[in-house]
Amino acid sequence: MKNIFTVQHTQSEHHINGMVGSWTDWNLTEEGKKQADRIADQLKRELDGREIVLYTSDLKRAMQTAESIASRFHVEPIVKKELRERNLGRCCGKSVRWLRENLECDEKTIDDRLFSDAESRRDEWNRLKPFFDRVMADENENIIIVSHGDLLSVFNSMFLGLDAESMNTCEMFGLSGGVSRMIVRDDGKRMIRQISDMSFVRQAFIR
Repeated sequence: MKNIFTVQHTQSEHHINGMVGSWTDWNLTEEGKKQADRIADQLKRELDGREIVLYTSDLKRAMQTAESIASRFHVEPIVKKELRERNLGRCCGKSVRWLRENLECDEKTIDDRLFSDAESRRDEWNRLKPFFDRVMADENENIIIVSHGDLLSVFNSMFLGLDAESMNTCEMFGLSGGVSRMIVRDDGKRMIRQISDMSFVRQAFIR
């Protein structure tokens, strides 16, 4: 049986300063660092004594979240650019207000781009798919993936066996600091046991 935990990075500077996240390389806030430590402690309880493989986006907010987890398991995070948040093009480095006031295209389908130099949702899907396929095929039984909200919503759809077009009508978004647990049984059946569980960012507890 394969256990896959996905972790949406914790509170980042862009969550409180009104700026766009995307490929802008924000650090975690002090609260975000505390949240990451709580997630790490709880994951250690969940997976104590097991070998894990830890993947992370190369953006600072994800890497800093992953570093807390890595320290508990004494592993090195495997950094993957494929796990970056969606690239929103020329609004990177700008405020959310600027984004809204200068939007080039209303995003109605997975092929629309908010800006001409941005990724569409299909672009994001195609970027993630080779990594997803490798994770599903490898023999590691306990995998932790640290990434971003938009990217992990794509991961959720892939895990459920949906196609890219399904995101035109439905998808599952999580929250900052949310932890999801997915299981692949030996017979191949996939199950989502937890989705964006926010108890991990609260004070650690034993359950």
